[in-house]
Formats: sequence, structure tokens, C-alpha cells
Amino acid sequence: METSKFNNFDSTQKSDKKKISDAKKLKWCFRLKDGLKIVEPNERLSKSYLEQAKSSLLKAEKDLNDNDLLWATVAIYYAEYYALYSFLQRIGVKCENHVCSILAVGLLLGEDKTKTINQHKDKRIDAQYYMKVDQEIKVRIMLQEAKIFVSTFDEVVSKLSENEIKLYREAISKNK
Repeated sequence: METSKFNNFDSTQKSDKKKISDAKKLKWCFRLKDGLKIVEPNERLSKSYLEQAKSSLLKAEKDLNDNDLLWATVAIYYAEYYALYSFLQRIGVKCENHVCSILAVGLLLGEDKTKTINQHKDKRIDAQYYMKVDQEIKVRIMLQEAKIFVSTFDEVVSKLSENEIKLYREAISKNK
């Protein structure tokens, strides 16, 4: 794997201010009580999170078909989060803070990999805390995007080599 594919800390696409800001946020995440921690890679737990992601997609589809748009929105987000977290578990990163988990993956894999989950996180918050739910057609689009997201992370995780895991761990550890 090329260095540029896994180490987005050095990406020339980001401005220097953005790189510094992201690095500061990541350092903050490492200092949080339930924030980022380097642990042993856990393939079994990673697979469990991927299975939970797929199960959450089925739940979202059922909720959508039952016209329960609020819980469909919530299940869509959690399907994506579980898929994203399966990657972190596979490389040996633990985090109980969703913002930090998403930030870490965005820095390691590129912000294009976290754009969807960031948008859907905002939709979930609106639905759960403000009872503001999108129209059915928009939730259906979210579900299709979530299926692609989960599939993408399933592929990323399944193709990780031991060397790539080591490189990801080194890259994120630089920002402790």
C-alpha cells in the first residue's frame, strides 16, 4: 500500500492550518477519559462490529418499511458507526467518543471515507434530540448511502495486512 493511501496526516490537499487543527483535536481525543487509546488489534471484535453494522442496516430497512423514520435514521447512523469502529478495532484503537473515532478514521483513511457518516451523524442528532426527521425519500437515500459505507469498510477491513495495521498504528500514535 502506498504511504499516501494510509497516512493522510501529510496530505498536500489539506492546508497547514487544517492539519494543525486536526492534530490538536486528535491529541485532545487521546487525553479524554474514554477517548482514543492504542490497544491490541482485535480481529474477532472487529468482525463482531461488522456483523452488528449489517444487522443495523436490516433494522433500518425494517423501520423504514414500517414508516418509523426516526429509528430508521438512528439505525442507519449506528450501522455506519459500527462499520467504522470495526476498522479501529482491527488496527487496535479503542474509543468511546464518536467524534474522536470518526476524526481518527478520517485522518487515517481520508475525509472522503467519513463524509457520509458525518452527515448522517447530524441527521441522527436532529432526529433523536430535536424530533426533526427527514422525508421518507431522503431517509431511503441515507439507507442506500449507508449500505455503500458499510460495504466499503467491510472491504477495507477484510483486506488489511499485518503491515498496514502496523503502519496505521504508527501513524495514529504520532498524534498522541
